[in-house]
Amino acid sequence: MLPKDPYMLLSVINMKLRDSYGSLEELVRSEGIDEAAIVEPLGKAGYEYDPSGNCFKTSLKKEQ
Repeated sequence: MLPKDPYMLLSVINMKLRDSYGSLEELVRSEGIDEAAIVEPLGKAGYEYDPSGNCFKTSLKKEQ
């Protein structure tokens, strides 16, 4: 079960990416998690996945 709080989710997911998985795709496939259940709440909190760093970071996108 994933944490509902986006900052706890960020911590858990980045830890899993750092310690156990080479990519977000590998994490969701191995853990049986819907990718949207991670990407959407973290996106709303201002984070996006950075494949080159294999972690979620503060979004650089600016609202238009």
